[in-house]
Amino acid sequence: MSQAAPIVFVVDDDVSVREALESLIRCEGWQPQTFSSAREFLAHPRVRVPSCLILDVGLPDLSGLDLQKLITADRADLPIVFITGHHDVPMTVQAMKAGAVEFLTKPFADQALVDALRNAIERSRATLDREQQVRVLNDCYASLSAREREVMAHVVSGLLNKQIAAELGISEITVKAHRGHVMQKMKAESLADLVRMSAELGFAPARKWAAVNP
Repeated sequence: MSQAAPIVFVVDDDVSVREALESLIRCEGWQPQTFSSAREFLAHPRVRVPSCLILDVGLPDLSGLDLQKLITADRADLPIVFITGHHDVPMTVQAMKAGAVEFLTKPFADQALVDALRNAIERSRATLDREQQVRVLNDCYASLSAREREVMAHVVSGLLNKQIAAELGISEITVKAHRGHVMQKMKAESLADLVRMSAELGFAPARKWAAVNP
């Protein structure tokens, strides 16, 4: 997915600007997709490839800043490069604080835009890779039985097999079997690997042995 040809979306109500940007984007080997309004862009299906958005601030329906507010929360994989015909420091600060990659004032050098887009695409690629890793981890975790999930929680808390056995009321041999299944299903190569996976999944560790056996 993250190796697919990047897409650069352009939202600008000026057709001459859209055509110029489309040509520049193609020259860099990326795929351009242009829109004349924010609402037209919002109606476009979401893509799961490295991508970014060139966004004009002054749009006829929703402004560029309004569109940024709408998509920032759930579109971390779509970094934004703003372009505008009027330099406005407060507006620039607002956009950058909200996560924009760059804020360029027209006329700007082609290379300045290309550099910003390259940065944005790499951000998008990294985000998509992280999201894919989390999906894989969630699938692996979903394959665990309820008991295996209990054992995993105690293992990543640092408990020994005999401590886990006492905590769960099962034999140490059974704990070892469950632990082996957990490592296999989670595709973990070491305890440290399993701890990292648990953290990435957002799971809090089970209670420490000292806490349950004062």
